[in-house]
Formats: sequence, C-alpha cells, structure tokens
Amino acid sequence: MATLEVKNLHVTVETDQGTKEILKGVDLTINSGEIHAVMGPNGSGKSTLAYSIAGHPKYTVTKGEILLDGEDVLEMSVDERAKAGLFLAMQYPVEIPGVSVSNFLRTAKTAITGEAPALRTWIKDVREAMAGLKIDSTFSERNVNEGFSGGEKKRHEILQLELLKPRFAILDETDSGLDVDALKIVSEGVNRAHKDNDLGVLMITHYTRILKYIKPDFVHVFVDGKIAEQGGAELADQLEAEGYDRYVKA
Repeated sequence: MATLEVKNLHVTVETDQGTKEILKGVDLTINSGEIHAVMGPNGSGKSTLAYSIAGHPKYTVTKGEILLDGEDVLEMSVDERAKAGLFLAMQYPVEIPGVSVSNFLRTAKTAITGEAPALRTWIKDVREAMAGLKIDSTFSERNVNEGFSGGEKKRHEILQLELLKPRFAILDETDSGLDVDALKIVSEGVNRAHKDNDLGVLMITHYTRILKYIKPDFVHVFVDGKIAEQGGAELADQLEAEGYDRYVKA
C-alpha cells in the first residue's frame, strides 16, 4: 500500500499586494485505493493544495512536508514527482501546438516508465482507453488541447490517467464545464483507473454532482487555507443542503 501524506503544510504566493499565505497548516493522508473529496468556497486554497503537491513554481512551501511513502516530495522536481506516481488533472489544461495527442501520450509513458512501450500493445491500450471515454479515433492525430472543447480537454486528462497508471491522482475541478453526459463518461474513467490500479484519489470540487458518480471515502471541508471539518460521504450531502456559510462565518 502506498501513502501520500501532507503534514502541517503552509504555502504562500506572490501577489500585487505582496506575499500572501494561502495554506495555513494542512494535514491530510491518502492511502492507495482511497478517494478523498476536498470541498470548499472559492479562494479557500483547494487548488493551491493540488498545485503545491504537483510542484507548480508559483507556490512556495514555507513550512511542512509532503511525503510519498516516506520520501520527501518537496525535494523532487516536477518530472520526478510524476515518475514517483503523482498525477495532476488540471482545471484548465494547456494547449501544446504542434504536438499530436498520440505522440504526447507515448512520450509521457516513455518518460515515466523509462522505456518506450511496445508499439502493438500500446496502440491496443490507447484504442481501448479512448473507446471507454467515447473519444473518436481521429482524436489522437489532433494537437494536444488545441481547439478542444471543455469536455474533450477533460476526457484527454482522464485518458492520460488511464494510460499512465499513477499511484495517486489529484483532480482539480475535473467536473467544471462538463455537461451531464461528459461528466458521467469522465467519472467512469476515473472509477476504472481507481479499480484497476488501486489508485488513490484527491478530488477537488465545489459541487456534489460528481460525487454521485465517484463515491468518496472521505470528505474534507476547506476554508481559509485549512481543513475546517472532515467526515464520510454524508458530509457532502450536508454541504449540498446547507452550503459553506456556517464555516465561513465561524
């Protein structure tokens, strides 16, 4: 069993008004096979947590630890974190003009495993994953995210997730901008990766609609850079009914 631990994490970011502390002491432990949902109002620090784990240079860790099976993640470069088994599905995936989806996926797989996958097996795996996500076969020849709809971008993120087989996936508002059909397809992809690879999932969301398809084991309420409350899946239903007012006022 693999374990991802966040211990007393403090993170700052530079703004026009100077240095601002976003995370103010976050503690969180995710084990293989567990699904954790992080919910909270805008500006509470949810995405900062995701990008800090992934290693975005915009965010500075001033205190605390991030450990993957006891190894210091903060000492790893971004690519080393990916090779160690961390995966980030971004809220706003970037375009990569001139790079086809097929080349991108095979290059990423080669970088993570250290060797190029056997071509015949790889093509079969890609086709099966694309079919599961209801992605047209011509998609693989398009440039990465260039001209993609919101739903296509999110499906491409989950296609990467299924093919790269990380140990832990951080999903930053994967449900944003998806219609009902696309939300169901994307959720099914996450559930397949979770089941097939004993994947640990940290899912960041504002809303409970994705939690109807991806069932969390734990729900954490994020307010003002800290976890204000945590519980089981029933906590998400409570948030749906009551909102975040009582946490914000407190």
